[in-house]
Amino acid sequence: MHAPVHPKVGSRQVFAIAGPAMVANLTTPLIGVVSTTAIGRLDDPALLGGVAMASVIFDCLFWLFGFLRMSTLAFTAQALGAGETRELTAILVRGFIVAGLIGAALIVLQLPLAAALFDLMGGSEGVTGAAKTYFVIRIWSAPLALANYVILGWLVGQARANPALALQVVINLVNMAATILLVLVYDTGIAGAAIAALLSEAAGFGLGVIVCRRYADDGFAVPYAALFDRDKLMRLLAVNSDILIRTAALIAVFLFFTAKGARAGDVTLAANSVLNNFLLVSAFFLDGLANAAQQLCGRTFGARDAKGFADSTRLVLLWGLGFALVVSVLFALFGPRLIDFMTASDAVRRSAREFLPFVVLAPIPGVFAFGFDGIYIGATWAREMRNLMLASLAIFLGTWWALQSFGNAGLWWALIASYVSRGGLQAARYPAQYRKTFPKS
Repeated sequence: MHAPVHPKVGSRQVFAIAGPAMVANLTTPLIGVVSTTAIGRLDDPALLGGVAMASVIFDCLFWLFGFLRMSTLAFTAQALGAGETRELTAILVRGFIVAGLIGAALIVLQLPLAAALFDLMGGSEGVTGAAKTYFVIRIWSAPLALANYVILGWLVGQARANPALALQVVINLVNMAATILLVLVYDTGIAGAAIAALLSEAAGFGLGVIVCRRYADDGFAVPYAALFDRDKLMRLLAVNSDILIRTAALIAVFLFFTAKGARAGDVTLAANSVLNNFLLVSAFFLDGLANAAQQLCGRTFGARDAKGFADSTRLVLLWGLGFALVVSVLFALFGPRLIDFMTASDAVRRSAREFLPFVVLAPIPGVFAFGFDGIYIGATWAREMRNLMLASLAIFLGTWWALQSFGNAGLWWALIASYVSRGGLQAARYPAQYRKTFPKS
């Protein structure tokens, strides 16, 4: 073990991590665009609906296990800050074991899982049949996709953001190239799109293992006693379970929002879908800064560097606020034109413009929601994060219930309330957590 490392924390350190993460986030939607375009050219609405439905299912399913990336990132950064370099490889291998076990369980349970999920989605017979074809192929990518979460978290946790970016770009490019080749050239239909996703995760995992081996001490050899250290395993289990519950509550907010929008009619559903693209764009920037918060706060936490931790918090929130203001102004200025570009329906355009002010407002509270998420994950304040997210979910549902007579506007106000409460509750709790973590500061 080496002495704790007290890294200098400044804007350069923030953007060394946030910049590549933002670029990686911006490349991810291209997968959906290419898949949708390739399947759309087959001129079968059921196939297009099937790939859309199955993609949503996998997005939520894999997002639920996002704790593999978050906890790996946090524990890696903390070990680095504490100078526990021998622990780094153990964290990676533990992550691989957990990812493998969860992935294997998803494969074993695929039939009851598919039945429950497709019954919940309630699509037509043709759409559901196409989605099942996609599902039973792509589910085999689960161990690989979850292991890739571990790899990305491990690399970013060491502030190796550029290799992490390269891996994500490779995964995305292989997915797009394989989709075009299999669907459009070899005419394999929706099965080809699923095989492309499987191949891309396999390519990412293979390259990721090679990259990680380069940075790991003694390859992946970890003494049995160190790998299965009881205290480390119990802490890993506690943090992962808390983040899992927190993520499930977060997914519940967005699924509820989508479901209520769908019940309000086709025009409202389409308008909300258009506006959701605006939220995704702002999330790309804010999530990049949240990645920086996770690494810098984790590293300074591990080093017991109270000043560095406070500096990291301040810088991430200040830069986040700057980005959010710019994004909000751009949405206000160019939002109507972007809406017209994304839809040709006059009814949908009118509806989307009516609710545009909500997406102009959303990035501001979003700064604190995303920023404090990153700070809490970096410090592994997972139990507090879980409890505050459950409170935020209750506030979201309560706001919707109180304002449901306002229709879709009430639904949007509830979403804004979830952003405000998610960031606000964590901000209010932060001083007490900081004093508890750094009692001598």
